[in-house]
Amino acid sequence: MTGDEAGARASGRVLVAMSGGVDSSVAAALLVEQGIDVVGVFMRNGVTGASGSRSCCSLSDARDARAVADRLGVPFYVHDLARPFARLIDAFVSDYAKGLTPNPCVVCNNDLKFGELDQLARDLGCVGVATGHYARLVDGVLHRAHDREKDQSYLLAGLDAGQRARARFPLGAMEKHEVRDHARRLGLGVADKPDSADICFVPGGDYRALVAERRGDLGAPGEVLDESGRAVARHAGVAAFTVGQRRGLGVALGRPAYVTAVDPARGTVHVGAREALRRPSCRVGELVWQDADACVEREVLVQLRHHHEPERAWVRPDDDGRCARVLFATPSEAVCPGQYAVFYDGARVLGAGRIQREDGP
Repeated sequence: MTGDEAGARASGRVLVAMSGGVDSSVAAALLVEQGIDVVGVFMRNGVTGASGSRSCCSLSDARDARAVADRLGVPFYVHDLARPFARLIDAFVSDYAKGLTPNPCVVCNNDLKFGELDQLARDLGCVGVATGHYARLVDGVLHRAHDREKDQSYLLAGLDAGQRARARFPLGAMEKHEVRDHARRLGLGVADKPDSADICFVPGGDYRALVAERRGDLGAPGEVLDESGRAVARHAGVAAFTVGQRRGLGVALGRPAYVTAVDPARGTVHVGAREALRRPSCRVGELVWQDADACVEREVLVQLRHHHEPERAWVRPDDDGRCARVLFATPSEAVCPGQYAVFYDGARVLGAGRIQREDGP
């Protein structure tokens, strides 16, 4: 036995990040069943959720998490992370104003769940942090989960070696229906609770309202330009647009139009046909490699968004390994500056980095 399964059975206390959902609840239950000394912790982000939203971290979620902890007989704490969450939100807003499309879930995993929360785990004498993510660790290297439809390795690929060494993913070998079945057998009240669907600090999913609230505007207003550079509309701010966006453009080109680039310096949004999204390559920075052997020029499968189908590509790391050029076997429509590119060899994660914005529309 290797990886996550071995880590979960190791002696020592483990902190479980309990969101009040079925996944983290069953993750905690599995560790308890294995004889692990578990401490449940709910992360309070300081954001008030809108009624009816499907985000996590609400007051009702905290109550659900506490009820599960009581059912399992484990201590439970609420950890106030409002300040670090505020920094995360500020960075999220700033990225949109820069013409980028951020992925706050990756940042949350890197900096909060396996950063701030791991520090609490150390303070409590825990050997690691467990979450309800669907992913596997094999000899310290991140792999896709058994349930390919629920796989979340993309969102965890930025964890460094030290973070991975202390991480536990008890659900990695399970399928979603098995998780819910297990919750029902244990009588957990969250067994049939819907999965969260929104970014936890953007209840309802309308990030534009958050950007406008935090900045007082949506960034620089300006012109919407077609592929020939002709102005076809005006917009109220570049932060309302993201590469690949089709709806809400306010333009009529006689064919479906997509945002192909956002230029905050000039205040312009560029639109064109779907074909105009295709890129033969992209630049990736802030790279994190799973091990030294992975940082080599090689053919890979690259995933460019959380729910994106991986594409064949060739990755060419710079000499220092911090940046790389990714050349696609077939021009990709999914290149979106600010999102993450995660490199795979089958189920094994090789490395990950953030897609950089390059000059020109």
